[in-house]
Amino acid sequence: MGYQEITWQFIPAGAPHMGGLWEAAVKSFKKHFYRHVKTLSYTFEEFSTILARIEACLNSRPLYPMSDSLDELVALTPGHFLIGAPLLAPPEPLVEELPLSLVNRYRKLKALTHQFCIRWKEEYLFNLNKRYKWKHPERNVEVNDLVVIRHEKLPPTSWKLGRVIETHPGSDGKVRVVDIRTAQGIVRRPVVKLVVLHN
Repeated sequence: MGYQEITWQFIPAGAPHMGGLWEAAVKSFKKHFYRHVKTLSYTFEEFSTILARIEACLNSRPLYPMSDSLDELVALTPGHFLIGAPLLAPPEPLVEELPLSLVNRYRKLKALTHQFCIRWKEEYLFNLNKRYKWKHPERNVEVNDLVVIRHEKLPPTSWKLGRVIETHPGSDGKVRVVDIRTAQGIVRRPVVKLVVLHN
């Protein structure tokens, strides 16, 4: 099957009936998607694969805690509304480089989607944190908060979640470091690397 050139034409967000948060999410997706795929040509199957993998990444994002239980390390995601459970992907090696040879077409697709998801995840968590700070400007991180740990190199559909089990306030009373219980054990992280998922 030959390769076909795909022409990009994005309709700008901003219709009056759309919600601001939804518009921001669409804008973020378009920015990263266009940046990563605009310079290459794909077959229909390759392009469909890229879209499906990116769709899984977007629909795996954590929204809210599933419960207030200290033993629950699960967040509600768009995947729960689609299939009733979190979206999962088979484990595979992380491909960070961008091989361009035709022999490595599948590795190239994986590299593209991984690069997209890493950048999109970081922007999503940054915006999520900024939105929560706007709503809760004085709130410290508290014990039993469900948090997402940032700057973790994970597969596209994986997010590192944990429950805060102990806080370490500074001399001014502001919490800057916390101990977190994750599925892999207890870790200590500064709050700047965390995003709290509020109810």
